[in-house]
Order: sequence, then structure tokens, then C-alpha cells
Amino acid sequence: MSRARMPIILGGTAAAGIGYYLYTAGGDGKVAKKQAEADAHKLSSKVRDELPGRGKEAEKDAQLYGRQAGAKVDSALNKTEAELSKAKAEAEAYAKDTKNATLKKIDEFDKKVETEASKAKSGISSWFGGK
Repeated sequence: MSRARMPIILGGTAAAGIGYYLYTAGGDGKVAKKQAEADAHKLSSKVRDELPGRGKEAEKDAQLYGRQAGAKVDSALNKTEAELSKAKAEAEAYAKDTKNATLKKIDEFDKKVETEASKAKSGISSWFGGK
């Protein structure tokens, strides 16, 4: 039903537009055509003038969104870097603790070996009459 009405509405609008230009031109078709062309030219230049303004506005919006996105990325990077430095410090502390514990165990083992070696040496020396 709406499809049947659409051509009638469009045709009526076109007829009204033609009638307007003919009326303002005093019934002269050539003058009405020139007025319609002049109005179309004004309308198209107005639209062209508006588009760059909208383009600049869209560019400003894009820059704003870009700055906001950049700030979010920077914030995420800073947070990640802080977490990485914290993890690095923890890893270094763990490595230092592990190294110290390992060196302590090695020292204990060396002391035990030296003690046992001196016992063994004194035991062997006593067999041969040494003190």
C-alpha cells in the first residue's frame, strides 16, 4: 500500500516544485529553469560549504578520541612497566636469596668435608705413630 502511494507523493512534490518556479517566473519556462538551476547551485554550494566544516569537526573529534585512546594506552603501558619492574625486583631478590642459601649449603658441606678429612688424617696418622 505504501509503495502505491510513494509515486503519487513524489509526482505531486515535483509538480508543486515546477509550479512554484513557473509562478515566480511569471509563466516563462526559460526563466523558471534558470531560477531552478540557480537555487540548485546555491543549495549545492551551501552543502559543500557545510561539509568541510563537518570534516574539521569530525577531525577534531577523531583527534580527541585519539588522544583519549593514547592516554589509555600510555596508562596501560605505565601500569605494565610498573608491574614488570616489581616482578623483576622480586625475581632478583629471590635469586639473591637462592644464591645465598646455596653458598651457605656449600660452605657447610666444605666445613663438614674438612672436619671429616682432619678426623681421617688424624686416624691414619695414629696408625703410624703420629699425633
